[in-house]
Amino acid sequence: MNRRATGSLVLCLLCVAAPAAAAAADELDQRIGAGQAVASGRAVLSTGHVDVGPRFVGGSWTLMIHDDTAKADGARSVWRHTGQTVLRVGDEARMKAPDDPAYGFLAAAPGSEVFVVPQTQNPDVVWVGWNTQDPEVMETIDRGVTMTLTGVQGPGSLVVYLQSGDFAAPRVLWDSTSRARPVWVDVNTHTHATWVFSEAGVYLARVTVAADLVDGSSVTDSRDLRFAVGTRTSADAAFAATSSVAPGEAAPAARQATPDGGDSDDSGPGGTWVALIAVAAAALAAALAAVLVRGNRAKQRARSAGDAGA
Repeated sequence: MNRRATGSLVLCLLCVAAPAAAAAADELDQRIGAGQAVASGRAVLSTGHVDVGPRFVGGSWTLMIHDDTAKADGARSVWRHTGQTVLRVGDEARMKAPDDPAYGFLAAAPGSEVFVVPQTQNPDVVWVGWNTQDPEVMETIDRGVTMTLTGVQGPGSLVVYLQSGDFAAPRVLWDSTSRARPVWVDVNTHTHATWVFSEAGVYLARVTVAADLVDGSSVTDSRDLRFAVGTRTSADAAFAATSSVAPGEAAPAARQATPDGGDSDDSGPGGTWVALIAVAAAALAAALAAVLVRGNRAKQRARSAGDAGA
C-alpha cells in the first residue's frame, strides 16, 4: 500500500498540509468560460480536478463532466459526456476506515480498507466535485438545482459526505444503501465532498439533476457516472458496463454493474447488491426535491423582502 494511504480517513480529511489546502481553495474559486468545447472520444481520468454539472448541449439540459485535469499542463478545460468518461480511483485512494462512531454511516468495519476521493485534493487521486457555473446555466436556472443520487450499481457501497475543517461532524449527502436524497445546489456553486467506496470494482452511480428555469419551465436529466475503483479494475469494463434503465430515467433497485449489460446474481463472486432504491423512493425523492426548491425560493424571497424594507 502507498504510504500516503496508510493513515486513517479522519487524518486524511482533517490534517491537510497548508499548501494543499491553499491550492484547493484556488481550485474552488473557479470560473467557467462560455462556449467551452465538448470533447469527443473516450477518456479515463485518474488524477486532477473534475466536476459534475449541468450544461445545455444543443439546447438540451444535460448532466456532464467538466474536465480540468489537463489544466496544469496548459491545456484548456473541456466538457465530457458521462458515457465516454471513466473516473479511475486507483490504489492510491486506499485508506483505513476510522474507529470512530461519527463515521458509523460507512459500510465498512473500523480498520478495514476503503477507497477515498477526499474533499480536499489528493494529487494522486482524481478529485471529483460538482458545479453550477456554466454561464448559460447560470443565466437560465431559477436560483439553483437539485442533485440526487438515485441508484448505484457495483460490488460495494458508495457514501458521499461533507465535513468542515474545524472538526465538525460529517454530514452525509448521499448513501447508496439508503433512500434517495436530493441535495440543493445554488447557482454559481462549486463544491467538493468525500466519496467513499467500500470495495474495488466497477460502479455506475446514477445522478439526477433537476431545475426550474426562469421562463417557468422545468428540466431534468439522469446520467451514470462511471467509476473504476482499484488499480486492477479494468477501465474497459467500466466503459462496457450498462445500467438497467435508460439515461433519462431514475434508477430502480440497484444491481451489480456487469460488462455485458446483464444483471448479476448477488450469489456470485463479489456480487453484493447495494443501494436498494426502489421506484417508490425515486418518486419520494422527486417530491422532496420539489418541496426543497419551493422552500429555498420562499426563504430567499423573504430575505430579499427583508433587505428591501431595512
